[in-house]
Amino acid sequence: MGVLGRIREVDAEPVAQAIAASFDHLRPWMPWATENARHLDAQRTFCRESETQWDEGSDYIWLLRPHGDDAVAGSFGLHRRVGPGAIEVGYWVHADYVRRGYATAGAYALTAAALQLADVEQVLIRTDENNVASAAIPLRLGYRLDHVEGRSPEAPAESGRLQVWTWPAVAGRG
Repeated sequence: MGVLGRIREVDAEPVAQAIAASFDHLRPWMPWATENARHLDAQRTFCRESETQWDEGSDYIWLLRPHGDDAVAGSFGLHRRVGPGAIEVGYWVHADYVRRGYATAGAYALTAAALQLADVEQVLIRTDENNVASAAIPLRLGYRLDHVEGRSPEAPAESGRLQVWTWPAVAGRG
């Protein structure tokens, strides 16, 4: 299915290439998918910052390499932006690799990794209500829809209704 490996600064070029090749696929859903994100310098900065965040324990970013080579099929991350005791799984997949199980396999691997962290009691995946393909992944993995929260859309295709999926399941808040 591929190899997940920690992102490094040396990965900037294949990441920039993957984003450029998938830009039309990513732009509707990813707030970070701007014109600047296609550029090598921006990805070099992102990769360097990702290494620092990993070392600090705040975010953990992996790249999926479908054949174990330099090609990037997507990126998967664990993010501590959701508060104490919880961590969020985030992901994007290169347009050439969608609907092949890569996102599901990557999200599954990161869910398992997150549950091994001593301070993590809950794993979340957040998806916009309009992004049906992305929302199918937590559902397929056994996450439960905990609640839907309103917010201002951050990317062009977003509805402004953010689904919050939880593992393990907790009682919904409405």
